[in-house]
Parts: sequence; structure tokens; C-alpha cells
Amino acid sequence: MSAFVSQALDHPGITSPELSAGRFTLVEASAPVSVCVDPSDNSAVQIAAKNLCEDFGLVTGNDAAMVSVPEGRRLVIAGTVGTPLVDRLIKDGKISGSELKGKNEKYVMTVVAAPFAGVEEALVIAGSDRRGTVYGIYELSEQIGVSPWYDWADVPVSHHDNLSMEKGTYTAGEPAVKYRGIFLNDEAPCLTGWVKNTYGTGYGDHRFYERVFELILRLRGNFMWPAMWGWAFYADDAENGPTADRMGVIIGTSHHEPMGRNHQEWARNRKNYGAWNYATNKKVLDKFFAEGVARAKGTEDVITIGMRGDGDEAMSAEADVKLLEKVIDNQRRIIKKESGRPAKETPQVWALYKEVLDYYDAGLRVPDDVTLLLCDDNWGNVRRLPNEKERKHPGGWGMYYHVDYVGAPRNSKLLNCTPIQNMWEQMQLTYDYGVDRLWILNVGDLKPMEYPITLFLDMAWNPHRYDASSLLEHTEKFCAQQFGEENAAEAARILNLLCKYNGRVTPEMLDSRTYSLENGEWRKVADQYARLEAEALRQYMSIAPESRDAYQQIILFPLQLMGNLYDMYYAQAMNNKLYKNGDPEANLWADRVEACFKRDAELMNYYNKVMSGGKWDGMMTQKHIGYKSWNDAFEADTLPEIHRVEVSEGNGGGYTFSPSDGYVSIEAQH
Repeated sequence: MSAFVSQALDHPGITSPELSAGRFTLVEASAPVSVCVDPSDNSAVQIAAKNLCEDFGLVTGNDAAMVSVPEGRRLVIAGTVGTPLVDRLIKDGKISGSELKGKNEKYVMTVVAAPFAGVEEALVIAGSDRRGTVYGIYELSEQIGVSPWYDWADVPVSHHDNLSMEKGTYTAGEPAVKYRGIFLNDEAPCLTGWVKNTYGTGYGDHRFYERVFELILRLRGNFMWPAMWGWAFYADDAENGPTADRMGVIIGTSHHEPMGRNHQEWARNRKNYGAWNYATNKKVLDKFFAEGVARAKGTEDVITIGMRGDGDEAMSAEADVKLLEKVIDNQRRIIKKESGRPAKETPQVWALYKEVLDYYDAGLRVPDDVTLLLCDDNWGNVRRLPNEKERKHPGGWGMYYHVDYVGAPRNSKLLNCTPIQNMWEQMQLTYDYGVDRLWILNVGDLKPMEYPITLFLDMAWNPHRYDASSLLEHTEKFCAQQFGEENAAEAARILNLLCKYNGRVTPEMLDSRTYSLENGEWRKVADQYARLEAEALRQYMSIAPESRDAYQQIILFPLQLMGNLYDMYYAQAMNNKLYKNGDPEANLWADRVEACFKRDAELMNYYNKVMSGGKWDGMMTQKHIGYKSWNDAFEADTLPEIHRVEVSEGNGGGYTFSPSDGYVSIEAQH
């Protein structure tokens, strides 16, 4: 069996615009093959197959027909073990049942001669379960040239009148991590503003989440924590949960939202509910918890157990182990009652986030079937990993990892500041220590975290696909998929350096004192961004016009925005130093600060109003200039403090130059 790992960007490519008798024809004269799905197959498969038909339309200008009966000379057959179409193929020996039965989320893609009477040949995509089939379908989408980021990063699709693929049998195998997903978090003002401008709602409804779920599935993820700052996934739109279930995405709730309930469901009704305090308000909380579990009945949703304080705070100053033991014991009883099954049959997770780890260290333990979720330090460095004894915990271990964070010592919301090598090293370490049950990535507003999301979910499928010497092959293949093979090496080099430079300090923490003027460090780091921007602009102008919006989103915009911030704070540092010396050149640097501050607003406006025809209006509105505390509780971006030297007419403005070692050095403008 030919096997390729993870997804299409990891395979050299099995499709070609050339047609030949030795290859399977997908498109001929702009006419794509039909896609056949058994009508009894799961809704997730039906939805993915419909998307595949539309993907053929993106490639050829003509959608593929979706049919329920296998007929015609040639077609794609997609289905799941247990459905009549696939079971018949297995029974007739056309495909191997042993490759799929009992496997988790695995697909096999193979060309079969005469699969059914009247059908000359078919490309069969068979899945061990519904998501296995979905992943196989989206694998074909990638192979015909549709990036998972075609919607969320406006990656163009190349047109083909003819398209064929190598005959053979392909699989990506099974995923290494069971639950693999993203956490939309800190969604105000950016994601909330974009959703308002796009859908007219103040929250994410099923139309919005449908697009998110599709992205997750195209990236071989299967899990999500929905946004929860001001949104309530279940309460805002009753169709949100069913939409996830229909599409095959498993929903959980975040580390401080127990029992399938959104925090906002409580916050909006505090007057009726009372205090979020289990010691004083147990009866109301138990009812609240029971409603959440009842709502999740019949789904694959993962239930978060335990309890933190109201609004993602500590429950108490000291770890009250007995109280939390009582909370968890009662939650387990509620799960058993509401599900109608033993509690162990409902997947559960206990998040050891921040102070909750203290409870674990103090001896609190949960039942064997519960997954223990560890976390990083909110800045991409894993805090804790299980020892040899702990790795035997039957419920397994998970990791909650951040590329977005709100909290002390300072928020990190504006841009991706995670070096590629850092995420790879930390997540490989995580997997090597037996943490393979659940990986969840805090992605903030989702954009502009396109690359770290891809790397994270690819690693969750196969953490050992790349090593230290080959890691940047992933970056290059990602760039090839988004910008074309001819641009991949240079784009990957720039993206890698951008992530490296941004990893030094977040934009929220950057100010005029970050680097030293005296030893030339400030000028060096500012010049590195300036040079990299020039190189990115050169590539931007050379790539196809239809690829420029994607290049803007993934590379050029974050580079220009961060580089401009470096230029601005360097200019401020120069201004402040020269002003103290009474040097009129301080005024030139003050002008430069003002120009950079203006350019920052122009860059943000371009992202929102111009790029992609204004598609992302509101997505880049995060305040980032003016931090004085850990949070962004200031009205708007604020011009950094600058000073000007008063210059009188004549005599060089009245400025006196003093000799040093017998020489006088005068700047040209003086």
C-alpha cells in the first residue's frame, strides 16, 4: 500500500492535468466525475461529499454531480464501513475490510476496476467511521488543488480542464491523538466585530460555526471549544450544537465551563441563579449542570468536570480539596442520571489549568476514565508532563496550548508570536511523554493564526512526521499549497524568520525600552524587520495577483504590522534620548514616530476594508499601542510619548557642537 502521512501537503502529489490510460481521470474537458454516496451514510459524509462536488466546481467551473446509485463509466464512491455500498465492496473483495474495521478515523483511497455492474472503474474513498470517510473526501479536495484555507485565507484554486490521478491505494493511517482541535477565545473585539459585519449577529450562529467546523475537518481535526467571552454556543443559537453533530465535530467546553454549560449561560442570569459557589448554592448549580449534560445526550461531546471560580478565576485562595472532591462526585452522579448510562461511558476531562494543578498536587484524584488536561504556561512552554506512574492513568492525558492569551503579565492577542521550532519541540515532547488523548489550541480569533493552527493539527495527527532537521519542510509544503510550488522556498524562509522575530517579544509587550540603543541592539532588530519586509514585498509583487490576498494574510500583513511597531518604538527611543541632550534631531525622530503610528492605522484599515474586497472587515481591530497594565483596558491606540526641541532661527538653531578628542562631528542636516 502506498501511504502518505497527515494530508496532501505532505505528499508529492498524485494528481496531474495530464490524462492517460494508466491514470484515473477525475476531470475531462471541464467535466468532473460524479460523486456517489449511499443515502444511508452519515450526515457528516453527505456534507463533505457535497463540498467535494463544489470543490470540483472551483477547479473546473462545473460542480460535480452527487448521486446515490453507482452508475456511469467512471465515478468517485465515498462511504463508511457499515453502509451498503462499502460493505458490498468489502464482501466482493474490491477493497480490504481488514484495513478499516476497528480502526479510528482512518480512510483508504483506491482505484477499483468494475466495482459495480455497469461501472468501468471508480475511485473509492472508504472510511472506518464517519470522520475517516470525511477526511478521505477532503484529502481528494486537497489533491485536486483546494487548500483547507481556501475560505479562511482566500487561497486561490487553480483552474484545470483535465485532471487525473495515479492509480494506487493511499491512506493517512490513524491519528496519533484522539481529540484534536481549536479553542476560539478572547473573541472581542475582532472576531465579534467581524461576525457582526458578516452575519449581522452579536454572536456566532450556526452559519458562522459551519465554516469553522469545515475548516477543522479539512485540517483533520475533530474537536472544538467554542468562543465563550461574550458568546454562549448553546444558548445563542439552538442550531449550533446540532450543526456540529451533523458535521462530525465533537464539542467540549473550556477549562472553566463544567458540565456542557457555557459561562455566559450563568453570567446572563446571575440575578436568578445567585452565587457561583458550590458551598452555598449547590442545589441551583446541580440543576444547571444537569441541564447541560441532558443537552449533550446522544452526541459525542466531551464533558468538562471540576469547577473554577466565576469568570475563569480561582475558586478560592487556597486549594479546597474536599469541596472540589464533592463537586466532582456529584457531577459524576448527574452524568450517570442524565445520560442513562454509567458515568464512565461519557467522555470527560478535568483541566489542570493554573491553580487547579494545585488541587492535583494536593492529592485530589478523579476516576480512572477521566482525561487529565495539562497546559502550557500560556506562552507556549509546557508546565508539566506525566511521570512514568501517571502515564498509566487509563483516561489518558491532554494538553491545552496557547498561541493567544489574555492575562498577566500582558495580553497576547494581536499576532502569532510562536516560533515554529518552539511549538514543534514542545508538542513533540508532550506526545513523547504519553499525552495523546486530547490536544486543544487556543487560537483567539482564529485569524491570523493560520500557520500555527495547521502545524498543531498536523502534529496531532503524526507528531513524529518531522524532526529538527526536516521541520521546515512542513513550512515549505504549507507555503507551496497556499502560494504555489515556485514560491514555496522563499515564502517559507520569510515565514520562519517572521515567527522567529515575533517570538522575541509580543507586540503588546514591545516598547521603547525593550532593546538597548547604546550597544546598537535596537537598530539591529528594527533593521532585521525592515530587510525582511523588503524581501516579502519583492515576493508579493512577483506572485500571481490572485494569490496576493492569501500572502497578505499569512505573511505580509503580520510582517509589516510588527516591523512598523519596531520602527515606531525605535524612533521613540531615539527621540527621547536626543531630546534629553537638547539635540534638534529629536524632532526628526518624533516625526517618524507619528508617521509609524499613522501607518499602523492604515495597515489595520487595509486588512479590514481593502484586502479581499473587505471580506475580513472587523477582524483586525485589536488595540495594541498603549498598554500600561496586563490588559487592554484603554480606549484606543495611543501615540507614544514624544518630545520636540525648540529650534530658533539662525546659527544652526542655536545648537552648540562640542569637540571630542579634538574633532567635531555634525550630522548633515545640521
